[in-house]
Amino acid sequence: MTPAYAVSFAESAVADLQEIRAWYANLEVPEVGERLLREILDHVETLAMFPMSGRVVPEFGIAHLREVIHPPFRIVYRVDGVRVRIVRVWRSERVLKQP
Repeated sequence: MTPAYAVSFAESAVADLQEIRAWYANLEVPEVGERLLREILDHVETLAMFPMSGRVVPEFGIAHLREVIHPPFRIVYRVDGVRVRIVRVWRSERVLKQP
């Protein structure tokens, strides 16, 4: 099945993924970081077909700003037309704030 939505990553999300990898490498368990990154990317791939599957981010209540929870992370994304843009990948306990 061909993906209906194009998926891209904001620089902030790429930086988040790099920090996740570095965090687990610093803990001397890089394999855990790599596994989590693969799992996060699996969730992201699913969004190409099912962009509305994530819940609306509760802190904002904006229909096009959504998130998928992959413990211990929140994958926050925007749905714009036929595009899904991953904007942040944060620890679940963090509360999002508007810039």
